[in-house]
Amino acid sequence: MNILVKILLSSIAVIIASYLLPGVVVDGFFTAVIIAVLLSLLNVTVKPLLIILTIPLTVFTLGLFLLVINALIILMADAIIPGFEVHSFWWALIFSLVLSLINSLLSDLSKENQK
Repeated sequence: MNILVKILLSSIAVIIASYLLPGVVVDGFFTAVIIAVLLSLLNVTVKPLLIILTIPLTVFTLGLFLLVINALIILMADAIIPGFEVHSFWWALIFSLVLSLINSLLSDLSKENQK
């Protein structure tokens, strides 16, 4: 049950972020759910490999390269999902930052409602 709530909140965050950013297009809520699931899967499988492969670059940039890895994960999801379009790398970077911010806000709101 908890994972379904997280996916639902993530898909709401995807919809909100796509409305805020003109460089990101999401066709509908079902597409947002697919994006949330795929981003979760990519963050669990591909992201750790990319982090391990780029440890020297991440250390050299004091962790800022992790933002680039997040943008690459979003561009991978863009290539896989037909109803999801990100216009450039920079929009993917901004989308990842906005998505993280909205996810954390929604997560805090859901934790307050559970108390």
